[in-house]
Amino acid sequence: MDDQPPLTPLETKLKHLLTQRHTNSTLRTLTLTSPSQADFSSNDFLSLSTNSSLKSSFLQELHRADLPLGSGGSRLLDGNSHYAERLERDVASFHGAEAGLLFTSGFDANAGFFACVPQRGDVVVFDALVHASVHDGMRLSRSAKTIPFEHNSVADLRRVLTSLVEGEELGAGRAGREGKAHVFVAVEAVYSMDGDVAPLREIVDTVEDVLGDGKGGGGGYVVVDEAHATGVLGPGGRGLVCALGLERRVFARLHTFGKALAGNGAIILTSPTLRTYLLNYARPLIYTTSLPFSSLALIRTSYAFLRSPPHAPLAAHLHALIQTLFHLLTSPARSPAFTSQLRLPSTCPQSPIFSIQLQDPKALASFLQKREMMVRAVVPPTVPEGTQRVRVCLHAGNTVEDVRRLVGAMGEWCEEQARLADRAKDGGGRELEEGERKEEVVLARL
Repeated sequence: MDDQPPLTPLETKLKHLLTQRHTNSTLRTLTLTSPSQADFSSNDFLSLSTNSSLKSSFLQELHRADLPLGSGGSRLLDGNSHYAERLERDVASFHGAEAGLLFTSGFDANAGFFACVPQRGDVVVFDALVHASVHDGMRLSRSAKTIPFEHNSVADLRRVLTSLVEGEELGAGRAGREGKAHVFVAVEAVYSMDGDVAPLREIVDTVEDVLGDGKGGGGGYVVVDEAHATGVLGPGGRGLVCALGLERRVFARLHTFGKALAGNGAIILTSPTLRTYLLNYARPLIYTTSLPFSSLALIRTSYAFLRSPPHAPLAAHLHALIQTLFHLLTSPARSPAFTSQLRLPSTCPQSPIFSIQLQDPKALASFLQKREMMVRAVVPPTVPEGTQRVRVCLHAGNTVEDVRRLVGAMGEWCEEQARLADRAKDGGGRELEEGERKEEVVLARL
C-alpha cells in the first residue's frame, strides 16, 4: 500500500476538510449494528423489520402477484404498473387523501416537491428544524423567498406571516390576502432529532387566519412531513394529520415507508391536480428508476399490517414504553450526577424519540454500546452547535427490562464522570498533572 499514487490537488483539499471534521469530532463514518444489541437507535419503531408474521405475509404477496422483480425503468417510461397505481390509491384512502404519488425516498419526495411546486413570487415559510431535504428543495425552487420561523412557535409563525401580508412580498394589507402569491408553510409532524410533535392544529388555524385557505387565489398552503409519525401516531398509525382531523385543511403530506413500516420509498398525498403536476415537473421522480415490485409488495404488506388487529397492541406497548422511559429518566430518585450531566426532556414525548443532550455524547454512546445497547450520538452539523445529544429511539420490540437497563447504565456512566471530576483535584485542591488528566479521560472511555 506504500506505492499509492500521490493525491491530486482536489483530493488534498478534500482530505484537509475531512481532517478538520475529524479534529472537531464531527467526521461521519459507517458503523455496523450487532444483532445482539438492544435497539435504541433505529427508526424501526414498530419492530416490523424482525416481525415473523410480516415476513411471512410479504413472501406470500411476492408469490401471489407474480410480477417481475425489477421496476424496468422510470415511472414515466417502463416502471409503472397497475399494482403501483392500486397501491397509491389504497394508501391515499387509508390516510383520507384524494390522491397519492409514490417516490423512491422521502428525501426525493421533499426535494422534488419544494423544487417545483412553489412558483416565482411565492414564499416558503419553514420551521427552523425542518429536514435537510426541504432545504435542498428550497435551494432549487423558483420561489424568490424562503423564511424560517422559530421551532414549533405558533407566535413566531404568526409574526412572519403577518409581516408578509403587510410587506412588499404579498402586497400591503388585505391586498396580500387577495393577491396571486402563494405561501407554503413547511413543518414536520414529529421532528426526528428532538422527537417533539408540531402544534399542527394551531399552525393550520394561524395560516388560515392570516392568509386564508388558498381557495380564493393566493393564500396559505400547509405541507406536513409525516415521516416519523407514520405507523406511530393517529388511528391505526395514520399520522398526526388524521389524528387531528385536518385531512381537508392540509395541502400536502409526506409519508415514508422506511421507518415504522420496515420498507423503503415514500408517498406524497394531495389532490389529483397536484399529483399530475408532480408527474410532469418533479425531477427526482421523472429521472429516477421507480420502486421495484419487491418494494411495492412490502409497502402493501405493511399497510395491511396497520389495518390488522396485531398493530394495536404493538402501538400500545410502544406508547407505554415511552411513558416508562420518561418516568425513569425524571424520577426524583435519580442522583445529582445524573440530572446535572444530562439535559432531559421536560415533558413526556408523544413520539418514541428522546433527545438527551450532554457535553460528550460520543463517550456515553460508546459506554452503552459496550453494554450491548445500540445508542447513537448526534453532533453538529447534524444538529445545531451546543445541542449535541444521544438520540434514544424506543421500539415495540423493546421490553420494560431493556428500558430499565438502559437508564441504569446511563446512571453508571454519570456517576463515573462525577467521580472523575472529583478526582481531578486532590484533597488540597491541587489539579492533576496533564498526563494524569489524559489517563483519566482514557479510562472513562473504556
